[in-house]
Amino acid sequence: MSERNEDSTFRERVLAHPEPAMIWLAGAFLLFLPQASAFFETLILWGDMVNPFTTGSLEIMSWYVDTMYSTGGTVGGTILTAIGAFVAIAVVTVLIKAFFIPFSIVESLGVEDWPISTDLLERVIVGSIVAVAGLLLVFSPLGSALQSLFAIVADVGTVFADRWTLLSREVIPNQGFAPPSGATDQYSTGPLGPYHGTFLGLEPAVAWAIRVVLVYVYAFVWIAWAWFGYKTFRRHYRYADWTPRDDMIDRFSTHRWGQFGFVVVAMFLVMAIFAPPLGPVTAQENIHEPYSYSVNYTEDGEVLNITHGSANSGSTSQGGDRNVGILQYDDFGRFHPIGTTTGGKDLWTFMTMGSRVSLFIGLLSVVGSGFIGAALALVTAYYKGLTDLIVVVTSDGIQAMPALLVLILLGTVLADHPISNVYNGALVFVLIFVAIGWAGMWRALRGPALQVSEQEWIDAARSYGQRPTTTMKKHMAPYILGYLLVYGSLRLGGIIISVAALSFLGLGIEPPVPEWGRMVNSGQPYVSGPSWHIATVPGLMVVLVVTGFNAFGDGIRDAIDPQSEGASGDEAAAAGGGG
Repeated sequence: MSERNEDSTFRERVLAHPEPAMIWLAGAFLLFLPQASAFFETLILWGDMVNPFTTGSLEIMSWYVDTMYSTGGTVGGTILTAIGAFVAIAVVTVLIKAFFIPFSIVESLGVEDWPISTDLLERVIVGSIVAVAGLLLVFSPLGSALQSLFAIVADVGTVFADRWTLLSREVIPNQGFAPPSGATDQYSTGPLGPYHGTFLGLEPAVAWAIRVVLVYVYAFVWIAWAWFGYKTFRRHYRYADWTPRDDMIDRFSTHRWGQFGFVVVAMFLVMAIFAPPLGPVTAQENIHEPYSYSVNYTEDGEVLNITHGSANSGSTSQGGDRNVGILQYDDFGRFHPIGTTTGGKDLWTFMTMGSRVSLFIGLLSVVGSGFIGAALALVTAYYKGLTDLIVVVTSDGIQAMPALLVLILLGTVLADHPISNVYNGALVFVLIFVAIGWAGMWRALRGPALQVSEQEWIDAARSYGQRPTTTMKKHMAPYILGYLLVYGSLRLGGIIISVAALSFLGLGIEPPVPEWGRMVNSGQPYVSGPSWHIATVPGLMVVLVVTGFNAFGDGIRDAIDPQSEGASGDEAAAAGGGG
């Protein structure tokens, strides 16, 4: 173990002893390299989803300006527009200063002697920069130049994204057919099986299973390497030999229910992240453009070709004799791990792509509501009084409204907005869950935040003259971080089941974007027949994933709170600080 100084920064400790960090980075790079093109493909996908959001944001600003001028006239519209712009700039300024500028701008510029509050002066400087940047983007050629630059970057990313990866279906294909006797010269088979087009000539089911196993092995190697990176940090670069976080990890390592939840959550995340290679067919072939792609199969000693759309029509699961169940092939040689849907599409591909939608909505909703709830918890706990009262009244008002009615109302209002095109309304659900979910998150975090605000070190920081934002970030936020993880994991599971329930009722994500709850609804009439898998498997998946998130949250809670295991109050206080 290298010598570490508490006063040195993390960067200084790494530079003083770089070998362990370089070894870990080299291993991470080697793990990243086989999937590099998939990374670029993901960036392009997210860029395509963000583009409607940014376009919609500009349209919202344009709508706001037009509405203000039409309502208040020239003078009133100008005043109201200026107020709206000031509020927007103020919010962006606070976020940028809190999360992206860790140093004092005032001290860097040498203007700390000016007769004005340091905090106010820094916000004025950042706000001025934001305002000027916004004006340049809107009213100058700079905005068009940036759009052109982003287009070039996207084109370059597309070149890299088109390369094969270790886990791509081009490397381990699973779609193929067994050539009829006498046609093996025309259709070559693999070295390990009689199939043409599959990995090593293996049976399609076996080739698909190999790719799925490889995906999960690759993902869990990444998890193991990340854990090794944390141990490297703890051994070589953390200035303290022990922190309360070590005890939390030790307690979680013996928490079997929490470990079960971790495994389920990890497998769900892998399903969402690696959805394309996990499916036996692609989403384009299976869901979006089935009549644009074809598949070869053998029948009566001949090799025939048919589009996936036509093959789907002959592979429907609607009870009786019309059924393709779990681990079965359809009449066209396509393997279906958990059967087909009522429309003949592969159910497992639908489930894997649907997990992305659930994760997209759940994760962004939890991040948004958690950020707002944590920020307000810190502010209200620090200032108390009127600030706390205003947030309490606002929170009570939001929680008093029926969530379903709010969902229907906001969904109707935003139905024609460009942001409703992102995942066919998924982003709308994110905004709605954030709007109604921050209140509950704030309620959950308010108690721990008030508890830490009464500690002596907070009073000492005030007496020392430390800025409130610095006190909140350094001395209060670490204390509530563990609670945020607990309530966030529980909240995420609740959002997933809520989205599934809304889609089941016909109020959720619209087709063709896959969503688990809609599949449960479509398979409901066939639950008691041979096509029971259509509704039962997605329903069980929803239950399993939500149970996993709840179990993971329970494990984190018990690891943070030693009192749940009969420990002393002093240990509980130490662990609550987050270390």
